[in-house]
Amino acid sequence: MSINKLPDNLKGLHIHFVGIKGTGMAALVEIFFRRGAVITGSDVSERFYTDEILEKLGLNALPFSENNITDEVQYVVYSSAYKLDKNPDLIAATKKNIPCFLYTQALGAYSQGAYSSGICGVHGKTSTTGLTGTILKELPIPCQILAGSVINSFGNNCTYTSPDCISSKRPYFVAETCEYQRHFMSFCPQKIILTSVEPDHQDFYPTYEDIRDAFVDYICKLPKNGQVIYCCDDAGACDAVSIALKKRSDIQAIPYGEKASGDYKLTFGTVSNERNSFSLSLFSKEFALKVPGKHEVRDAAAAIALSCELLKTAGLNPLDYTENIAKGLLNFSGGKRRSEIVGNCHNANGESIVIIDDYGHHPTAVKTTLSGFREFYKGRKIIVDFMSHTYSRTQALLVEFASSFTSADLLILHKIYSSARENPSDFSICGKTLYEESLKYNEKVHYYEEIMDAKDFILSELNKELDKSKYPDGYLFVTMGAGNNWILGKEIYKELEK
Repeated sequence: MSINKLPDNLKGLHIHFVGIKGTGMAALVEIFFRRGAVITGSDVSERFYTDEILEKLGLNALPFSENNITDEVQYVVYSSAYKLDKNPDLIAATKKNIPCFLYTQALGAYSQGAYSSGICGVHGKTSTTGLTGTILKELPIPCQILAGSVINSFGNNCTYTSPDCISSKRPYFVAETCEYQRHFMSFCPQKIILTSVEPDHQDFYPTYEDIRDAFVDYICKLPKNGQVIYCCDDAGACDAVSIALKKRSDIQAIPYGEKASGDYKLTFGTVSNERNSFSLSLFSKEFALKVPGKHEVRDAAAAIALSCELLKTAGLNPLDYTENIAKGLLNFSGGKRRSEIVGNCHNANGESIVIIDDYGHHPTAVKTTLSGFREFYKGRKIIVDFMSHTYSRTQALLVEFASSFTSADLLILHKIYSSARENPSDFSICGKTLYEESLKYNEKVHYYEEIMDAKDFILSELNKELDKSKYPDGYLFVTMGAGNNWILGKEIYKELEK
C-alpha cells in the first residue's frame, strides 16, 4: 500500500525501516525518533558508520525477515536498494496492507507537516545544510535539520533537533534534497537554497538542459511567495532561476554571492590563522569560518541568508542575532568526508602532516576544494590521492577532471570506482585514461590500479625531508572522491602514528 501522507503527530507511531543503515535512512530515523516515533529496522550484517548513529538511539538493525513485520508496525519506510516484491520485510508488509514509503516519499511526506526548506544544487548541499543547522542551533526558533552526512557540530550525527521542536505544532525543517532521478520532487518546500547547476549524473541527465530543467521544476514547487535563495555567482543557478521566474512570477528570488545586490552581497576577506573572513552587506560585522575554501564561504553566505529569512518568517529581526550567527559559523567544523580531518601527525623528520578526506567527485568540486586547500594551507606540500566515481561521469568530463588538480604538488590516481547502475564494458575509458590525460596538466602524476598498492609510495613521499623555503609548515595529504580510497588515508595515518 503506497500513500503520501504521515500523521502530524508521530508520538508512539511504530515505523519500520528497511535498509536502516543507509545514510539518508539513518538520518530520517533520527528525525522520526526525536519526534517520538517507535522505530525498528532491518539491514545487512556488514557494519557501517551509521551503526554508531543508530546505537546512540538504542537501535540495532535486525536481519531481513518477514517476522520483523509484527502487528504493531503501522508504517514502513524502505531504501530504493530494496524492492517491494523481493525483500522479505516488504513482501510481508504488502501482504498486511501496511503503508510503505520510499525514503524520498517519506521525507516528502514529513516535509508537508513542517515549515520546510530544501537545500539543493550540484555542489555544496551537505556543507550548506550543516552550516544552516549549526547557525539555527544558536537561534530561538524550533527546528530540525537533516543533512546527507554526519556533521561534527550536530554531535557527529546527520541531524539536529532543537529542544523546543517536540512541542512545536509546525517546526522549521531544513533538509538536504537530492537532484538525482528527481528525488527532490517528493519534497514540499516553502523556501529553497540553490547553490549550483551544471552537468552531472550523466546516466540520468544526458545534457545540461536535462539537469537544469529538473531544478526549474523543483523551484516551481514553491508555494505563492515562496523563496528561492540562489548563488548569483553560478551561471547555472542563475539560468534555472530565470526560467522558473518566467513560469512563476509570484516566487521571490533572493540572490547571494559576490555579484548579488541586496542583503546578501558577499565580500571575501583575508585568509589567516587557518580562518576565512568575509562580510555580507546586511551586517556591519565581519564573519569568520574555520573551514578552507571560497566555496565554503559561499555556502556560509547561503546558510546565513536562509537563517535570516527564517527569522523574518518567525517575526524576528536578523540584526538582533548577529552574534548568534557569528557563533554558529565558528562552531562549524565540517562533516564526514567533507574536508574531514582524519588526523594530525609527524613524519620521521618531525615535519607536520595533516591528513584530510573529502567527498569531492565532480571536476568543479575537486578544483575549488583543492584551490581552497592551497590558500588555507599555504605553507604545506599538497599530495592528493583521487579515485574517480562512475565511468559515465569520468568519460563525459574527462578533460575537466584531468585539469582540476593544478593545486596539487603530487597526484595519485586509481581505477574508476564503478556504479552498480553501469557496465564498465560499455565505456571506452578506464582509470589509466584519466591518468594519461592528467599528465598533460601535471607532470607529477602517478598511477596505481588498486588503492592499497599506493600505500608504500605515499609513505615514502611523506617521509621525505621538505624544502623549508617552499613548504615551511609540512605536508597535507588528501584522499578525495566518492570511491573507497578513504581507507588509504586511514591506513597512512595509522602507519605514521606508529
